[in-house]
Amino acid sequence: MTPRGFLSSRIEPLEFRLPTTATAPFCPSEVQGSVDISSAAPFWKKFWQFAGPGLLVSIGYMDPGNWATDIEAGSRYGYSLLFVVVLSSLAAIALQCLSMRLGIVTGRDLAELSRTRYSKPVAMGQWVLAELSIIACDLAEVLGGALAFHLLLGCSLMAGVALTAFDTLIVLGLKGKNFRTLEAIMAGLIATIGLGYVVELALVKPHWPSVFAGVVPSWQAISTQEPLYLAIGILGATVMPHNLYLHSSIVQTRAVKRDEASIAQAIGLSRLDTVVSLVIALLINAAILILAAAAFNATGHNQVTEIEDAYKLLAPVVGTGAAAVLFAVTLLASGQSSTFTGTVAGQVIMEGFLQMKIPCYQRRLITRVLALIPAFAGVALLGNGAVGKLLVASQVVLSLQLPFALWPLIRMTDDRALMGAFANRLPTRMLAWTLFVVITAANLWLVWQTFGGN
Repeated sequence: MTPRGFLSSRIEPLEFRLPTTATAPFCPSEVQGSVDISSAAPFWKKFWQFAGPGLLVSIGYMDPGNWATDIEAGSRYGYSLLFVVVLSSLAAIALQCLSMRLGIVTGRDLAELSRTRYSKPVAMGQWVLAELSIIACDLAEVLGGALAFHLLLGCSLMAGVALTAFDTLIVLGLKGKNFRTLEAIMAGLIATIGLGYVVELALVKPHWPSVFAGVVPSWQAISTQEPLYLAIGILGATVMPHNLYLHSSIVQTRAVKRDEASIAQAIGLSRLDTVVSLVIALLINAAILILAAAAFNATGHNQVTEIEDAYKLLAPVVGTGAAAVLFAVTLLASGQSSTFTGTVAGQVIMEGFLQMKIPCYQRRLITRVLALIPAFAGVALLGNGAVGKLLVASQVVLSLQLPFALWPLIRMTDDRALMGAFANRLPTRMLAWTLFVVITAANLWLVWQTFGGN
C-alpha cells in the first residue's frame, strides 16, 4: 500500500464525526408524524399505536424529587397522606390531557404557540423559566442517580455525581433511532421500577385496610402546619411545568389526518394513553409512600426524611438485604429514565421558543453541566446531607415555574378561535382554572414556608 493510500484509509473514519444538528428521537420536527396510524385497525391495535407519549410524561411523576416527599410523608404520618398523592395525580391527569389536546388539535406545541402568540420579551421570559425548570428537574436526576451509584457501588457521593455525567453517552447512542425505540426504553425502565416495588411491598407486608383508609380524603390529616407543608410539597413535586411543554409536542409523533373525526379519535386514544400511564405513576408514587409507612412508621422509625436513611434501614427492618438493593436499583432506573425525557423536553422548548436546533448530546451536556454545578457544590459543602436539601430546593424551583406554563396552556385550550370545536367546555374550564388557583396558591405557600416562613 502506498503512503497516500495508507493515509486515505486512516482518515475514512472521519465520516462518523459527531452530528452538528439535532437528531431523532430528540428533535421534535424530525419525529413529527413519524408513527403511522392504521385507520382500519381494531380498537386495541389503534390504542397500541397511540400508546407511548403518556409513558414518557409519566416519568416526571416518579422521579427522585417525588421519592423524597413520599418517603418523608410515609415515615412521619403513615398512610394518612396517601390521599394527597391520589388527588395530586388526578390533577396532573387533567392538566396533561389539556396539553395533549392542544398539540393534537393545533399541530403545534405549547412552546411554539407561546412564541407566536406573545410578545418577544414575554416569550423569552417564558423560555428562561422553562429552561430553569428543566435544570431543576435534572438536578433531582443527578442527585438520585448519584445516590443510587453511592448505594450500589459503595463509591463516594461526589464520585456518584461525576458518574451521572456519562449518561450523555447513552443519549448519543440513541442518535438517529425512531421515537418508538425511545418509548420502548421508557416502558422497560418503568417496568423495572414497578416490578421492584411489587416485590418491595410483598416483603414489607403493609396493613392493607389502613392503606385503603389513607386514600379517603381527610382534612384532619392536614389540619396542622407540618403535614400541610408536606402535603403541599407532594403537590408541588407532582405537576412538572416542562411536562406540559413535552406532552403537547410528542403527541404529534402520530400521523393523524386533519379531519375532525380523525382528530377526535386521536384525542380519545391519547387521553386513554395519558390516563393509563399516569395511573401507573400514581401507583408507583403510592407504593413509595406505602413502603415508607409500613417499613418505618409502623416500626417506630418516624423520622426518616432522607433517601439514604431509608435504604440503610430497609434491610434490618424487612429482614433481607434484597429489599435495600431493589430500592437502589429502582432509584437508578428512576433517575436514568428522567434523563431521556429531560433531553426531549429541552429540545422541544429550544426549538419552540427559539426556532433553534442543536445536537442532542450538546443539549444533554449543557443541561447536565448546569445541574452538576449545584450538585457538586452542595455535596462539597454539606456532605451526604446535601441530597435531601437540594432535592427539596429543586422542587421549590419547579413550583415557581408552574403557573407560567399553566396560564398559557389553559388560555389557549379555552380559545375557540385556536381550538375550534375542541376548545374547553364549561366544566373543563371551571376545573382547569380551579386547579390553577389551588396549585398556584399551594406552591406560593410552599415557597413562603421554605424561604420566608417559620
